[in-house]
Amino acid sequence: MSFYWVKTNSFIKKVFSKYCWDIPNNEKKIYLTFDDGPTPEITDWVLSELKKFDAKATFFCIGKNIKANLSLFEKLIRDGHSIGNHTMNHVNGWKIDTNDYIENVNNCAKVLEEEIKPKSLIFRPPYGKIKKAQSKILRKLGYKIIMWDVLSADFDQSITPEKCLENVTKNVTSGSVIVFHDSIKASPNLKFALPKTLHFLKENGYKFDIIH
Repeated sequence: MSFYWVKTNSFIKKVFSKYCWDIPNNEKKIYLTFDDGPTPEITDWVLSELKKFDAKATFFCIGKNIKANLSLFEKLIRDGHSIGNHTMNHVNGWKIDTNDYIENVNNCAKVLEEEIKPKSLIFRPPYGKIKKAQSKILRKLGYKIIMWDVLSADFDQSITPEKCLENVTKNVTSGSVIVFHDSIKASPNLKFALPKTLHFLKENGYKFDIIH
């Protein structure tokens, strides 16, 4: 299993300060985010759970998944959630030429622009992996690069659902950007952790906000 931080190290936030890791505030606002959808059944279920708590979230969508599940994507928009670019094909920036990477982001942007006005200018690199040159070009194009403060690690099939929940509840603070995945791979952990996370956040006075 690849190494990852559940709670992003403050040193990393300082070194990569041009990226958004959290959104500090004094109102106990937190930012739920979901990567890799839209995915039939899984994203539907997520939307249903969010609605129970009157919670809004930010979905970083893969272009090819939008095209394959357009009605589900439209439901995301109708429900008032924010949408971000997660590339067309979930490409790893460390393993792809910069021009090809930017083209992949642009291809996703074209799909998004057919459904969203004004243009979405929030972007999350798949795996959190992006080269300096790729980042520089995207930021010049006006994108905000959104990373995270708290990683649920729902994608990690070696951890228990209880651990996935604990990753969030023990690390969340006002301003946290929290990552879940509306994907088939993550669904066993997600389906246990998300409802309990939403309940925990509501009970502890946190407010759900979206990223623009």
